[in-house]
Amino acid sequence: MVTLLGAAPAPAIAATAPASVADAPVAPLKLALDGARLTLPDMLHIVRGNPVELSLAPRAARAMRQARGGALTALDGGQRVYGWNQGLGPLKDKPLDDDQQRELQRRILLSHAAGVGEDVLDGEALLALVLRANAMARGHMGVRPKLVERMLALVNAGVAPVLPQVGSLGTGDLQPMAAAGLVLTGEKGQARYRGRTGPARRILAEAKLPVSFPPKAGEALPIISGSGLLTARHVHAVARSTSLATQFEYAFALFLEATRAEAGSLDARTHAERRIPDEEAVAGRLRELVKDSGWMTDEGRARLHEKLPRVQDAVSVRAAPHIAGTLRQTLDEARRIIEREANASTSNPLLFPRRGGKGHEFVMGGNWDGAQIGHALDTLNAQITDLGMLSHELSGRLLSPKWSYGLPADLASPPVGLNSGMVQVQTVAAALIPEMQTRAAPSGVLSRPAKDGQEDHNTMAMASARNLHANLDRMETVLAVQLLMSAQGIDLIRPDMDGLQLGAGTARIHKTIRAVVPELAGDRHMTPDLEDMTSLVREEALLGIK
Repeated sequence: MVTLLGAAPAPAIAATAPASVADAPVAPLKLALDGARLTLPDMLHIVRGNPVELSLAPRAARAMRQARGGALTALDGGQRVYGWNQGLGPLKDKPLDDDQQRELQRRILLSHAAGVGEDVLDGEALLALVLRANAMARGHMGVRPKLVERMLALVNAGVAPVLPQVGSLGTGDLQPMAAAGLVLTGEKGQARYRGRTGPARRILAEAKLPVSFPPKAGEALPIISGSGLLTARHVHAVARSTSLATQFEYAFALFLEATRAEAGSLDARTHAERRIPDEEAVAGRLRELVKDSGWMTDEGRARLHEKLPRVQDAVSVRAAPHIAGTLRQTLDEARRIIEREANASTSNPLLFPRRGGKGHEFVMGGNWDGAQIGHALDTLNAQITDLGMLSHELSGRLLSPKWSYGLPADLASPPVGLNSGMVQVQTVAAALIPEMQTRAAPSGVLSRPAKDGQEDHNTMAMASARNLHANLDRMETVLAVQLLMSAQGIDLIRPDMDGLQLGAGTARIHKTIRAVVPELAGDRHMTPDLEDMTSLVREEALLGIK
């Protein structure tokens, strides 16, 4: 089905292999967290919901125990610490006695779990737990190793806390991760396990995990502070965007064949002169896809009665490698941001050895802020939207005999006029583009002060993540339109191209599409075709084609 805003959620993650490969059994990821070596491939494995066997590295556990002891000593020595022996937010000046410190932890989770809206995907929730556990393993939050072990026990068992999307201002994942904390402690909340959703205590019991895990002093904020869920959603978005970027290249290669485009725009020399490696790589992959095409030649163009040299194609055609390469460059930078964030201490407060080696001290700072991720999400959203607009423009060219250099009007089969072709299919993409443009406005410039001025600047990064994922849903359909129409354009002029072959890569792409959606020989109900094509994009059946 076509998945749009408010419909069923997107798939758990964009895979990097064809569906036939992705459906094969996946070996568990065995990893000991130490706060420094979590990689993007590890995170992709987790967010896809694949099996894991995670543990806390012994050296990290030792460092955490030492830090915990230092934290308690610092408190006994009289240091006043936010979220430990002091209240939160505008109540930061309220001191707490020993009994209140312990009670504060459960009340932090209860009061902060105020999120609403659709739930994040289970893979994102599980990865968020792992990211918080890895941050704690660095030994600067003063929590017990047992807390990390509890988090990893849930992940290993596949118990995913139900986390609502709406509420976080991107200045820490307070609301959704408080919901995770309620599940971790067995206090409240909902969880999912093996396809079933229910109260946390019941789900924990079904998974044969202890149903109660009371937090100790100072352990609530490390659960909810930082950007664990935001980073997990970023990982998911980067994977989905990478998949769609590759499938755009396939759709564009089909478009080149259908319009018998000039191959000169892919010449390696011109792209080398731009000095953008990702642009060069995109052009190189496109050259491989259309390699040995007889359609993209003077003879191929003459078959549809082009008597004069085309000289050059439209801007949308010539600039496509640059536009797609710019997206790839942004994705490269996003991967670096993610790996840095995943192996950093992101919480408030943080604990450090005192200078001179005499005990530990807490430092209250802003290491939970999500500005870098938020702006990266906004940038990625803008470029996905730009690619969507390009895809829509290319699809529009296919409807016009003038702009397509001779394809039948509206890609209609004979008799044209009696048959209306694909004009309304392209209209679906046209309807989605303004929605994408609206949702591409950067949330990172829309800070709102909150909490009596104590949090007077907020990154709004979770809104950035929500907007990006909504646009990735739309992009799947926009790209499906381009693929469907390009394949139809090829079929309509194939008789004129008798004796000329498609490129080896484009021939395989076309064959894969036609195995799911037959050629439009005459007008028919188009919604099923577009839904099937969108599913083909979402399920990544084209990936792996060279």
